[in-house]
Amino acid sequence: MLMLCFQASGALMAVQTELERICVGGLPKRRSGGSFMRLQRRSAAKQESVKRMNNIQKSIEGFEGKDICSVCNEFIMEGNLGRVGKRMTERHVYLFDAMMVCVKLNTRRSVTSTPAEYRFKECYVIRKINVVDKEDTEDVKNCFQIVSRDQSPPVMFFAKTAEEKSNWMEALTTLSYRGTLDRMLDAILAEEEKNQPLRLPSVDQYRFAHKDTKFNIVFEEGQKSQSGVPVIKGGTLLKLIERLTYHTYADPSFVRTFLTTYRSFCQPHILMDLLIERFKIQDPVSPDQDKGSTDREKNHMREDLKRFRKEYAQPIQLRVLNVFRHWVDHHYYDFERDPSLQERHAEFIKDIKEKAMRKWVESIKKIVERRMEPNDLPREITFDREPPPIEWHLTRNSDEFGLMQLHPIEIARQLTLLESDLYRAVRPSELVGTVWMKKDKEVTSPNLLKMIRHSNMFIYWIEHCIVEAENFEERVAVVSRIIEILQVLQELNNFNGVMEIASAMSSAPIHRLEHTIRELTPKKKQILEEAQELTTNHYKKYTERLRSINPPCVPFFGMYLTNILKTEEGNPDFLPDSFDLINFSKRRRVAEITAEIQQYQNQPYCLIAEKKIRQFFENLNPLRNKTEAEFEQYIYEKSLEIEPRNTNNRLPKHPRKTTYPLKSPGIKPSRVHIDGQKTTPTTGKNQSMQVSVQPPNIVITGPGVIKIVFLITRVISITYQLAYKHDFALPLDANRSQYHARLYNATFI
Repeated sequence: MLMLCFQASGALMAVQTELERICVGGLPKRRSGGSFMRLQRRSAAKQESVKRMNNIQKSIEGFEGKDICSVCNEFIMEGNLGRVGKRMTERHVYLFDAMMVCVKLNTRRSVTSTPAEYRFKECYVIRKINVVDKEDTEDVKNCFQIVSRDQSPPVMFFAKTAEEKSNWMEALTTLSYRGTLDRMLDAILAEEEKNQPLRLPSVDQYRFAHKDTKFNIVFEEGQKSQSGVPVIKGGTLLKLIERLTYHTYADPSFVRTFLTTYRSFCQPHILMDLLIERFKIQDPVSPDQDKGSTDREKNHMREDLKRFRKEYAQPIQLRVLNVFRHWVDHHYYDFERDPSLQERHAEFIKDIKEKAMRKWVESIKKIVERRMEPNDLPREITFDREPPPIEWHLTRNSDEFGLMQLHPIEIARQLTLLESDLYRAVRPSELVGTVWMKKDKEVTSPNLLKMIRHSNMFIYWIEHCIVEAENFEERVAVVSRIIEILQVLQELNNFNGVMEIASAMSSAPIHRLEHTIRELTPKKKQILEEAQELTTNHYKKYTERLRSINPPCVPFFGMYLTNILKTEEGNPDFLPDSFDLINFSKRRRVAEITAEIQQYQNQPYCLIAEKKIRQFFENLNPLRNKTEAEFEQYIYEKSLEIEPRNTNNRLPKHPRKTTYPLKSPGIKPSRVHIDGQKTTPTTGKNQSMQVSVQPPNIVITGPGVIKIVFLITRVISITYQLAYKHDFALPLDANRSQYHARLYNATFI
């Protein structure tokens, strides 16, 4: 019972101290007591408290454990207590908020230095002890026991008077139960806040003050984000903006997803206007304006206004600035495309004068200044090792460059560097809402389209190199060289390049060249088959391979486009049975795909860019003056010319039109001495290499029609195989592109 009294006394003292601080505005007065102790519940300043604890520790000789300042926040009291043991000893005790330090007067004398005032004896961590009251005996009076929770032997202390004992037990009990008391006080305050909610502006004054209902916002059932906040399923645009800058909590994941996908349901200038409107919050009615209120009511209104600004207005405004900072830092292309948007943003930032927001404003200005700086010069990248030297084969003259004249290793390396740069340039905004297929795609998806066109030209170039080799021996050498390039691309983790070559080899004009494929070595046939199998079973093998390697790499972009198209076309823009609740779950799925794309955009390749070879691949144009349909018809007719149908083993003989040697230089990198001189290729296993990420293999045929070559070539090749075996012709005119497009669309059903 006495112990409960001490607990109650300690709890009431904590509450009394808090009330005195709030009502009086000062620190609680020091308790009256003997001159032996000084009680200090709160420091006037943190700096003074730290200084005092440091001085106390310096006065103790042989102090053990962590520094007092690193464990404790405030000094509570000090005094003398007796300790019961084999014999009665006196201790001088310092009590802090997290520990109790027992010392003894230092009677040692030193000739060389001034001795410390006390010697260290014991230390008790408050959270690891319990305080137990003990009844008086004939031998010991006014005693209490310190019981450790780690099963250590208990220690008995005693005071000189009953009042001193009461003060010590009261302080120790208060500290022991401070956490419980804080939780109780928080619960009481939370209940008070429920009874007295924040006074918000009226809906007429502030559109974002609408209460949550099932008609304006819906949450995912039983789901929470990584930060522990509800996950939004859908909502009106105003509610999404409200949650984007919510006053109660911050949700960084929602901010990233929103700014990545908002263009599919909102224009940038509309978002700018809504964020500025959200920032400009009007105060509720001021107490000075309400002349009919009593002084007591005005005091309450002043407190409500103070609470409104602290708990509602200021958090919202800071989170609006955070959204602006994230917007200009990660999506500055919105401002580059629309100069008026940048002017509106600069005007808004300039008008913010509050001191509490000055740091945010300065941070945003610095980001904008950095983004506006010209970045024509390429960034210098430092690697922890030297990149491999350029490999040359038959020529270094750019006018003579070709598939057989360049080294297969260097073709793969330069192709990988080019495709890595193209992949890394694609921004999430170019993917959301399938904007790459819409009318203004040249404005909304310039980098993605550049990547798509490169892939198509490279595929056509591979096909052209094969069918233009009319001589059978030369054609076999060309196909073998292409598979060597494929092998190096696999070592470089350039999956996009691998898929491009696999697509070209699976196309109808090339796939039907059975005599040529038959002459390949078993090893090369196996390499080609393994590359073509990456697309089977919904890219299962490719996905496993991608997750098993370390960047740099160039992922296959076509799979991402396929997944985005499935998500966009398979889910409505608005929630079912609702006309204005934006389906944000759909946008979240798209953002997850774009996030996976971005995670491979950071690691560059440790390779040397050879300018002339890169320009050769950048300027590939095997179509010349032909349309895609005309080129495809030409390639197929050329395939029939070099290997006609039903020829068995009697192929027409074509003389060689070229004089270059057909022997391959191999795909073992050259070894380089310290002086930089190249030696013969090494005889060990092929050196593993690394690369970056590359674009998809997609062809655009007409406005709004897109053809992803590598997704349909297997179906097309099977179709042409059947046509070849049954000796009937497929249409090779402009309808062929429409036929391909229908096959592509069928893959999403």
